[in-house]
Amino acid sequence: MVAQLTSSTKLKVRFNECDPLNIVWHGNYLKYFEDAREDFCLQHNISYLHVKAHGISTPIVKSSCEHKLPLKYGDHFIVETTFIPSVAAKMIFRYKIVMANQTIATGETVQVFLDTNGNLQLNNPSFFLDWKKKMSLI
Repeated sequence: MVAQLTSSTKLKVRFNECDPLNIVWHGNYLKYFEDAREDFCLQHNISYLHVKAHGISTPIVKSSCEHKLPLKYGDHFIVETTFIPSVAAKMIFRYKIVMANQTIATGETVQVFLDTNGNLQLNNPSFFLDWKKKMSLI
């Protein structure tokens, strides 16, 4: 059975993330996903610096966010991040923002692998395959 890797990241809405209506501007939800993804990667030993050390970058090629309830200034919330295994050479993360047992937003990002010349890697880099094996994802 393939393992499912997750993490939970606690965040707080800052004043500069809100619009004049005192709610979080919609674009900031992608920033929350980014913070949670970075935290996930640090927790599971595949940080951006680790990837970069192997001569690879991982740009986002797709992102989505479905807003269900608004966050407001001062709210404390959790971003649950889940890595979605794929045989393709990409990294898929799903997100769920929760507060007080309510789903605030859900989303997903997809990242691909580029070499140092910016060329798309159609096969999984060896370090990524090794990581997936170590994490029981393949």
